[in-house]
Amino acid sequence: MPAPLIAIYPGSFDPPTNGHLDLIARGSRLVSQLIVAVLENTQKQPLFSVAERIAMLKEAAGSHANVQVDSFQGLLVDYAAERQAGVILRGIRAVSDYETELQMALLNRRMRPGTETIFLMASEEYSFLSSRMVKEIITLGGDVSHFVPSIVLSRLREKFSKR
Repeated sequence: MPAPLIAIYPGSFDPPTNGHLDLIARGSRLVSQLIVAVLENTQKQPLFSVAERIAMLKEAAGSHANVQVDSFQGLLVDYAAERQAGVILRGIRAVSDYETELQMALLNRRMRPGTETIFLMASEEYSFLSSRMVKEIITLGGDVSHFVPSIVLSRLREKFSKR
């Protein structure tokens, strides 16, 4: 019997979007275990704390029994080795994403040859969607209810009602 296939879906998820949830749902069908890993990036000023992003992802993706949410610092390949993951899952929205993701995948493979990267194309209805765009829209008073799960929408409204 083959070993369980463990994959990591890394990202900032600030905030989690319906596009992220679509990739989580589709990716979870391909592997034994999918670890959604929130990057703790000290170089950026996130809208939500790592703990808040983890909580939102757990609630939004909780229906998938083989999905776990965690966080990591440092190199993704080191985290993958620690979690015994042989696969990194990445979403592709456009050709520009592919160019960037290909470079990272090749670097990751060079640093840890046993790690493969699987690219999933974004579903058509989410191919334009990014966390950055969601933040920009809500900052300008726009409606993001079609772009994020309800738990994220309520947290965004809380954040922006205080401003």
